[in-house]
Amino acid sequence: MAEEGQKAGGPPKKGAVRGLLKAMRPHQWVKNGFVVAPLVFAKGLGDVPMMTRSGIAFLLFSFAASSIYLMNDLADIEADRAHPKKRFRPIPAGEVPLGMAKAATGALMVIASAGAALMGWTVAAAIVGYVVLQIAYTFRLKRIPYVDVLCIAAGFELRVLAGSFALRVEPSVYLLVVTLLLSLFLGFGKRMHELRQAGTEEKKAQQRKVLTAYSEKTLIVLLQFTALATTGTYVIYTLDPRTREAFGTDYLAGTIVFTEFGVLRFLDLVRHKSDAESPTEQMLKDWPFLLNLVFWAIAVVAVIYFT
Repeated sequence: MAEEGQKAGGPPKKGAVRGLLKAMRPHQWVKNGFVVAPLVFAKGLGDVPMMTRSGIAFLLFSFAASSIYLMNDLADIEADRAHPKKRFRPIPAGEVPLGMAKAATGALMVIASAGAALMGWTVAAAIVGYVVLQIAYTFRLKRIPYVDVLCIAAGFELRVLAGSFALRVEPSVYLLVVTLLLSLFLGFGKRMHELRQAGTEEKKAQQRKVLTAYSEKTLIVLLQFTALATTGTYVIYTLDPRTREAFGTDYLAGTIVFTEFGVLRFLDLVRHKSDAESPTEQMLKDWPFLLNLVFWAIAVVAVIYFT
C-alpha cells in the first residue's frame, strides 16, 4: 500500500531519488523565466556579471518554488489521491517516503533563502516573501476563491522583483503591470481548466475545495477581461515614446502579433477539455504555443539588441 511505503523513517524505495526530482517539478521552472525578464529588457544579455547574477537568482527561485511544490504535495496528499491525474505524482503515489520529502522541502528552502541573502537583502526579501506567501497560500489562502489566484499573481510579481533586485536595476512599471495581468489571466485559466476536468460538485470538492465556490461564467468574463488588459497594456508599452527612446527603435511594436497569438492560443487550450494536469503542462506540449513563444523571444531580442 502507498501509505505503508510512506512511513517516516522507513528505507527509501528504489527510485525514490528519481521520484523526488520529479516531485520537484523542474518542468515548472519555466515560470521562473520571469526572473530573467529584467535582464533582457535592461540590455544585460552579453554582460557576464549581469547574466551570472540573473542565472543565480533564477536557480535560487527555482529551488524555492520546488520546496513549495513538495510542501503542497505533502499538505494535499489525500486530496491528490482523489484526483485523476495528481494521484500519479510521486508523493501521493507512495514513490517518495514522507521523511525524505519533508527533509528535501526544508533543505531547498534553506538553500534558496541563504543564497538570496548572499546576493543582497532585497533579493532575500523577494524570495523569502515568496516562500512565506506560498506557505500562507498552502494552509489558508488557497481556500478563499479569487484570493487564491491573486496569490498566484503575487508570486509572479515577486519573480520579476527578484530578478530586478539581483541586477540592481529599477523594476519597470510596465513589466510589473503586464506580469500582474498575465499571471491573473493564467491563474483564471488554471481554475477554468480544473473546473472542466472535475465536472461534478463532488469531484470539485475532492480535488480542490475552493472550486465549489467558482462560477464558470464569472471565470469566462475574468479571462476575457485579463486577456484584453494584458494585450492592451503590452501594446501601450511598445508604442510608448519612452520605450521607443529607451531602445532606440520603433520596431518593438512588431512583437504585438506574437502576444496576441499567445493569449488567443491559451484561451483555446483552456476552452477545450484535455487530459493534461494543468494548462502549463498543456502549453508545454502544444507546438504552436511553444513556437510562438520562441519567435516572440527571438523578435524581442533582435529588436532590442540589433536595431
